[in-house]
Amino acid sequence: MTPLAHRIRTLISRDGAMPVERFMALCLGDPDHGYYMNRDPFGRAGDFITAPEVSQMFGELIAMWCIDFWRRLSAPEPLRLVELGPGRGTLMTDLVRAAGKVVPAFAAACDIHLVDTSPALREVQQRTLAGVGIAARWHDRLEKCPTGPSIVIANEFFDALPIRQYARTADGWRERGVTVGADNRFCFTTLPGPVDPAAIPGTIAGAATGAIFERSPAAAQVIADLAKRFSADPGIALIIDYGPGRSGHGETLQALSGHRPAGVLERPGAVDLTAHVDFEYLIGLGRQHGLEAHGPVPQGVFLNALGLAARVETLSNGTDGATRRAIASAAERLAGGQQMGQHFKVIMITSHGAPVPEPFASAP
Repeated sequence: MTPLAHRIRTLISRDGAMPVERFMALCLGDPDHGYYMNRDPFGRAGDFITAPEVSQMFGELIAMWCIDFWRRLSAPEPLRLVELGPGRGTLMTDLVRAAGKVVPAFAAACDIHLVDTSPALREVQQRTLAGVGIAARWHDRLEKCPTGPSIVIANEFFDALPIRQYARTADGWRERGVTVGADNRFCFTTLPGPVDPAAIPGTIAGAATGAIFERSPAAAQVIADLAKRFSADPGIALIIDYGPGRSGHGETLQALSGHRPAGVLERPGAVDLTAHVDFEYLIGLGRQHGLEAHGPVPQGVFLNALGLAARVETLSNGTDGATRRAIASAAERLAGGQQMGQHFKVIMITSHGAPVPEPFASAP
């Protein structure tokens, strides 16, 4: 039993079953024992690998995308370049390095801000960026970043935000919770009392008994924060994550440990918990706030539109066969139809009247 499991048991014993949302928030963000608070979970030695860790090409292509949008904004200076959940700092490092070589004026205009609540990961990010001479400031919430024209990047950020789960029962929809079962192990249950009808979309309301519906209030708050920022100054949010392109029902909460699936309710604080991102929901929220939205498009379509094939060729020139194969393999993992290229989606949410970003600006 993990230390956090003891704490959760105590809370359940005192207060009764807790909502899935609170369970997930504790598992990931408990100050003392939360999954992200005291560890570096990335890479082969960790529990999962993100796109920036697959290849430098990912950050380099996003750099070109940022430069293009900055120019469409008439090259503001300073530009707030913000990353939500920056992992090890790899994406930002590759982005700034590549941008500095191609358009030094863009790199010089960037005022970099990283948003992360994990003390352990902040230390890693600080070492990564300091090692290549990149200055940045850190915040625990987006709203604390200074205002101004901005580009906000969120790669595999929304999937780690706590979700609420609702279960369709014979008595209607009920919020799902976590309790301790007769076998003394954590198990799912339904919380007492009806659910606010507004919480369940009309397209889902008539789902069959046993259906599960998920929603992330934390994700809605991030979109609201973006709307507040973009109402004062022009900007764009680039959101890359995994999930279906259309809203629906079904349980997607999952756990990973050592690159393998794990039990969601087992070893709280020691395994990664994520849920699919509802891109249609995020786009709808953005438009409700008066913002403009584009996408979703598969990650492979996005990267190929930015010139992935040309970047592979450039990096491969003059290298040996093993290096060329490694570069090609990384590109396939990032953009291949059976890998991240299809499973991951890209949406862009902009201030009202902002320039249309690539790849949508050049779409027929």
